[in-house]
Amino acid sequence: MRFQPVFSFKHPASSPDRRRGECGTTFVEMLVVLAIISLLAVVTLPYVEKTVQRRNEIELRRVLREVRTAIDEFHEDWEAQKIPQGRAVASENGYPVDFEVLVNGIEGVGADANFLRYLRAFPKNPFSSGDAPFEEQWLVLGYRDQPDANGWNGEDVYDLRAITERVALNGTTISDW
Repeated sequence: MRFQPVFSFKHPASSPDRRRGECGTTFVEMLVVLAIISLLAVVTLPYVEKTVQRRNEIELRRVLREVRTAIDEFHEDWEAQKIPQGRAVASENGYPVDFEVLVNGIEGVGADANFLRYLRAFPKNPFSSGDAPFEEQWLVLGYRDQPDANGWNGEDVYDLRAITERVALNGTTISDW
């Protein structure tokens, strides 16, 4: 004996009396979905922009700390007379004459004459375009330059600032860091 179901369920799309145009989604349903997606995009876009800004600020602070530490280490080595005094690698104040000295390094002097290198590469400003030259990314300041100077005296490298008009998330001007 074969089992026969009492009720037969047919798929609605396969029923012959299915009206035309009832399958799929309606135009209104699509508009509602698009409105929801647009609302979500509008809400999340500022969050994404703030996240990118925060990441760039953290990277800039790291780069500035690394460069300033390298400049300070160079100056300490100059004071400890590990850097040759006769060569034009340090100014009379004991700071490097340019960034190439920090990146390319120099031969040390004394009993433990090691090769002294302070930076691995020229730093990149996270707020500038990737292919901009070093001079367009950074404002270099010398030992005798005023803290608010807009140009480098060309004597030595004492500090570095990012060239950007942006304001940080904490409200400070990034170029003043």
